[in-house]
Amino acid sequence: MDVFLELAVILIVAKLFGYIATKAKMPGALGQLIGGMLIGPSILNIVSYSEGVHLISEIGVVLLLFLAGLETDVEEFKRVGVPSFLIALGGVAIPFVMGYFLSEWFGYERTEALFLGGILTATSVGLTVSILMEMKKLRTKEGTAILAGAVVDDILGIILLTTLIAMYRKGHVYIEDVGILIGEVAVFFVVSWLVGKPIVKEFLSLSERIDLPETLTAFALAITLIFAYIAEQFRIAGITGAYLAGVLIAQTDEAKRISNRMITVSYSLFVPVFLVGIGIKTDISIILHAGTFAILYSVIAIIGKIVGCGVGALLARFKPKEALRVGIGMIPRMEVALIMANVALTENVFDKGIFPIPVTMVIITTIITPPLLKWIFSRD
Repeated sequence: MDVFLELAVILIVAKLFGYIATKAKMPGALGQLIGGMLIGPSILNIVSYSEGVHLISEIGVVLLLFLAGLETDVEEFKRVGVPSFLIALGGVAIPFVMGYFLSEWFGYERTEALFLGGILTATSVGLTVSILMEMKKLRTKEGTAILAGAVVDDILGIILLTTLIAMYRKGHVYIEDVGILIGEVAVFFVVSWLVGKPIVKEFLSLSERIDLPETLTAFALAITLIFAYIAEQFRIAGITGAYLAGVLIAQTDEAKRISNRMITVSYSLFVPVFLVGIGIKTDISIILHAGTFAILYSVIAIIGKIVGCGVGALLARFKPKEALRVGIGMIPRMEVALIMANVALTENVFDKGIFPIPVTMVIITTIITPPLLKWIFSRD
């Protein structure tokens, strides 16, 4: 199929299935993922994953992380304090360790096991937030803790993914190298923050003096791609640079205008192609015949967040029932987990036999969260 027609079909499917998912009170991204499976080679075989689709999909990943950076409130991050850090740390550490050892036990290589563990750390609280808003529980102690913990969770997840990719690209995964790699990531963030902040501000000011349509948007996109490139030169994931670019631009006066325009650019083409593309690349037969590992991996994903975030909440002096609510609220995985899985596939860490496993986990954790949340919050 011609690439133009492929993209047209993908965009139509993305919006239709995304809408159907939201009407069913599920994340639109889940609908887009399922739509991609339907039109991909596994079922109807209408669309293939061509080079053109791949390029747009890769830009979609970069823009998703840029938008996540734009939404990161640095001041709020400073204020969330110890409780949210403990919740996020437990929600990252416990699933990662459980996923890693489960994967090794099932015979996966160390690098594969590390990435499979890393994918379990990601939390997507969009579904949780929508349910809590519907139940008028978002402003409760638990709702606030989930939102604050998600801020820290995103930062820790990005650092972990960056570290894993750097370790893989260096050709070894020895534990003693982790400290050095985290140090390198920290240096990249600090130097980029100190040097990049004034440069970004000046660059955006320059765009205001060029009287052409959407110059500000173009310059913001250029900054994002430049930071992604610099990150790659440091053997750090390009998406990390894109995330940092978003955080830096969020500190400028132009942040709101850029956010509005970049959302339009991203969600009209690039992000839908990325999410539907994930579905196209997924072998549905593996999901339909999910083996013991895929099921256990999904169970570990659920238990890991409940235990990890729950223990963190208990350490932050939450009551047991409150801690359980926080843990359940942090179960869903969606965009960030899919990004991690996609990066692992792109880096040739995963093959097409492993890739559907995290996709299965994303679907299961997304479906199981709403009834669990409604059950636990009804038990006052």
